[in-house]
Amino acid sequence: MTDLHPLRERAASLDAADPLAALRAEFVLDPDVVAYLDGNSLGRLPVRTQERLATFVRDEWGGRLIRGWSEGWVDLPVVVGDEVGVLVGATAGQTVVADSTSVCLAKALHAAVSLVPGRDRLVVSTADFPTDRYLARRVAEGRGLELMEVDDVAAAIDDRTAVALVSHVDYRTGALLDLPGLTAQVHAAGAVVVWDLCHSAGVVPIDLDAAGVDLAVGCTYKYLNGGPGSPAFLYAASRHHARLEQPLPGWWSADDLFAMADEYRPAPGIRRMLTGTPPVAGLLAVQQGVSLATEAGVPAARAKSEALTAFCIEVLDELGLEVVTPRDPAQRGSHVTVRLHDARAVAERLTDRGVVPDFREPDLLRLGLAPLTTSFGELLDGLTVLAEVLDQVGPVG
Repeated sequence: MTDLHPLRERAASLDAADPLAALRAEFVLDPDVVAYLDGNSLGRLPVRTQERLATFVRDEWGGRLIRGWSEGWVDLPVVVGDEVGVLVGATAGQTVVADSTSVCLAKALHAAVSLVPGRDRLVVSTADFPTDRYLARRVAEGRGLELMEVDDVAAAIDDRTAVALVSHVDYRTGALLDLPGLTAQVHAAGAVVVWDLCHSAGVVPIDLDAAGVDLAVGCTYKYLNGGPGSPAFLYAASRHHARLEQPLPGWWSADDLFAMADEYRPAPGIRRMLTGTPPVAGLLAVQQGVSLATEAGVPAARAKSEALTAFCIEVLDELGLEVVTPRDPAQRGSHVTVRLHDARAVAERLTDRGVVPDFREPDLLRLGLAPLTTSFGELLDGLTVLAEVLDQVGPVG
């Protein structure tokens, strides 16, 4: 078995020099977990979220009941949306937080198609998360478009393209796409783009306004630490607001929320992308996670992410494993993926040993490195256990 002990001193030095190291104390750290390497699936629980939700349950829900709506709850989708917007380069009034990622994505795709009448193709990558492709197929079918599932979205864009749906970071390999460059290419062809930011929001610098992005969606339970199933965010550039059409109009997106009018009239701004009553507890949890990400700053999170992934790849090379994540830090997100013969079994053995990774069929082991909570020492501890597990199970190629 490869001896990783010589790297222990360097991991300690990296932690000592880490400007974000103190933020680990802001999160609940389970003493039974040797290394949590799945922050790209679910972020750790912020201590401040525990406190905020306890206050909400006791004093607001418990103490104010329905009066809470007029005392601030009603504005939470936009208020928290603007706070998320700071992390993704969106000025106020263009982002809302509500609904699941899937629902937000369905709305964004329908709205995007409505912006480009007269075109008949929707383009999506074969590498995208399954839900993205499922929804693209259904939207294409419902709107009378030809769906193109392609390996290279950039190469497929032409004068028939209405909408391109693109993931900023490949959920399997961690490969990072050029958001400004691809957006410009889509626009040059006369189409609009919908970006999936689930694996980049909070850990990759994003400037949606500067890049001219049309619409974007992202989850909040990964690097934004909003909690399991926390509501997603949806961004729509203000230049499109007057023409946005979405498939799920509801009272929360009406121009007069409490008019209960027989005829639906959409709100004039980003609120028109809402539907029904928002999940207040979920929004408050997202708000706490976003506050931590904002305090850290995306540039600092990105710098640590690059250092963590570089260190991880170095150790995996020492172990002789096949890394499928790009080695150029400018081309990868914040998780590192290796190809193993039986990734599921290895993941299960690691979890039994207190190391929590993730796997993707048929043979990919993902190591999600969350810069606000993952230390270099913790990462090395996890990779040391990985080396031991692989030594026990034998050849992994």
